[in-house]
Amino acid sequence: MLTGGGPSSTFIYNSIQKHFPISSVVIEERVDRKKFLQRRMKKMGFVKVLGQVLFQLSVPKLLERTSQKRLREIKESFDLDGTPIPSSIIKNVSSVNSKDCIQFLKKEKPDFIIVNGTRIISKKVLNCIDTTFVNTHAGITPQYRGVHGGYWAMANQDRENCGVTVHLVDSGIDTGNILLQKNISPTSNDNFVTYTYLQMGEGIRLMEQVVADFMNDALKTQEAQSAKSQLWYHPTLWYYLYHRVKNGVR
Repeated sequence: MLTGGGPSSTFIYNSIQKHFPISSVVIEERVDRKKFLQRRMKKMGFVKVLGQVLFQLSVPKLLERTSQKRLREIKESFDLDGTPIPSSIIKNVSSVNSKDCIQFLKKEKPDFIIVNGTRIISKKVLNCIDTTFVNTHAGITPQYRGVHGGYWAMANQDRENCGVTVHLVDSGIDTGNILLQKNISPTSNDNFVTYTYLQMGEGIRLMEQVVADFMNDALKTQEAQSAKSQLWYHPTLWYYLYHRVKNGVR
């Protein structure tokens, strides 16, 4: 596994390792927050990035505190196991694109790599060994590439494209060939935070199927449901509040 750490990586590890052996879990350091925001402001402008930061500092934290019952229901429904990944198989690197990571991959020579929550993986890494890189993306691609695909589909009143994708990894942002997709069905009790857990649950089930297909030499790609492709970012605080009032999307 190549991961950015966090609960989703732990959930995936604990689910997959019950059926298939996972030899190593590479965890990269978080991207420097200050540098990230500076790059984002150059691209999107100060006002929009300010709105995104205000959203991130307030809404997800509040929703998580008020959604504990619903989160427990989802975790139990999908058997999401938060038991820590054994430290003996963890390899810490500064970045998945670092020389250290490349050297480790060349040494390990894995047959299959599950990607979760990392920065964009460079061509140099993807080409350093002959293996299959597969990612679980929280959105239906190519319509909802980037982040928070479930939320954006709901905000756009596009429930038929509210779901999760497992795809091959290339050097683009969620542009790899699709392996499997599945819609989620949010209820009135769901929100920005719980959409992600619903996607995690369904995504892990898809990943289990993809690994099984790979082991049986039956891995196949499928056509996208739409030719429309769009990259989504964090919502601003005012965008979120507007759609919460207008469309009831929490």
